[in-house]
Amino acid sequence: MSEKPMNYTFLADLHREFAPPEDGILSRILHKDEKVNVTLFGFSSGQELSAHSAPTPAILYFLDGEAEVQLGEDKVNAQSGSFVYMPPMLAHGISAKSPVRMLLIQIKAGTDRLS
Repeated sequence: MSEKPMNYTFLADLHREFAPPEDGILSRILHKDEKVNVTLFGFSSGQELSAHSAPTPAILYFLDGEAEVQLGEDKVNAQSGSFVYMPPMLAHGISAKSPVRMLLIQIKAGTDRLS
């Protein structure tokens, strides 16, 4: 029986790998497979991602910067270290108050298929 190779992604320092853009929104896919999609976003100050929803659960983790995040009817202030879990179909949007770097983790497979 042959072993299946383990594919992984390692980045020693996300801060060195990716800087927020001078103007606009920039994204970089760090890892994508049939179970999860991990994208690093950079927002320049004042940029907005309008409210939308997704059919999968998702996690936002703010590496640095400050943003106002819409979660359904609520608005919260996110900063370096802020964590957000969003269930499927929750309307959400982001407004950068300063340059922001943020990880988006989209969970595509059901938990019964993750093992």
